Amino acid sequence: MSEYPLFCLGNPLLGIQVNGDQALLDKYGLKPNDAILAEEKHLPIYEEITTNYSPNYLAGGAAQNAARGAQYMLPPKSVVYVGCAGQDAFGEALTSACVNEGVLTKYRIEKDQPTGRCGVIITGHDRSMVTDLAAANHYRLEHLQSPEIWSYVENAKIYYVGGYHLTVCVPAILALGKHAADTGKIFTMNLSAPFLLQFFKEQLDSVASYWDYVIGNESEALAYSESHGLDTKDITEIAKSIANLPKKNTSRPRVVVITQGTDPTVVVTGGPNTTVEVYPIRPIESKDIVDTNGAGDAFAGGFLAGLIQGKDLKTAADMGHWLASWGVREPGPAYPSEKKVYGA
Repeated sequence: MSEYPLFCLGNPLLGIQVNGDQALLDKYGLKPNDAILAEEKHLPIYEEITTNYSPNYLAGGAAQNAARGAQYMLPPKSVVYVGCAGQDAFGEALTSACVNEGVLTKYRIEKDQPTGRCGVIITGHDRSMVTDLAAANHYRLEHLQSPEIWSYVENAKIYYVGGYHLTVCVPAILALGKHAADTGKIFTMNLSAPFLLQFFKEQLDSVASYWDYVIGNESEALAYSESHGLDTKDITEIAKSIANLPKKNTSRPRVVVITQGTDPTVVVTGGPNTTVEVYPIRPIESKDIVDTNGAGDAFAGGFLAGLIQGKDLKTAADMGHWLASWGVREPGPAYPSEKKVYGA
């Protein structure tokens, strides 16, 4: 296998994770299990949680979490991750954290913006994420198309884009999608959050024809159904609709993967003979769950590792479930420091 077969594009963020309570959520108008972009009223929360709580700092951003997860399961030099960070200590910390986990980062450095940050408020098994993109919001197509970065694009076999990047640089997503379609490579995208499907529908639809694999969860599927007028709350029917949208690369069918928390994952393969598979998760006892933050990203990372290794859908889904089952045992999004090996 050539070096860096998996190319990931997303919004690199420093995760600032604290154990909070309902009062903290109420103060900033946050829900117990949500993911939003910070507005002006939310910005004081970052100073509050760093000064009044005991924060845990993590390399974050959904696509970066998935990239780290894929690298956890793959041989060295398998994953390169691209996004935009600031020229500051937080950006250096992000790079260092990824290096320690084997992920090659090729950030665009934005000198006039701080590195993006994501406040993660843990309440019980729930987490509320409020993100200030800052530098992450300044990614540019020119960086992707620069000779150094495009060489990694041309070398890669699979592309993975976090849905949050729809708010940042759609032209970069389109460039990756077009290259994948033109060369017969695999383009993968995560739906990432319900608000994207509601408020960034036009951007989402503009890249949909390039999707070879789509990963999401049930709340994102329901948001897609609502924003696209599908008039159904049936997860399988929603997945079928997405699977059979028009597609640029007709040499392979689109595969839609919808996780449902502790319920089985639905995998729909589109085409004239649309197929539906349902794969059970790997259950773990409630007492072993430390933090569900990043469980979906861990699933995506494991699933991507399976695709890179040429596994069938059932095995790739199980690899995702396996990695997620270990990720939720860590203060997340993180993976066990004592290396676990799938299938061992």
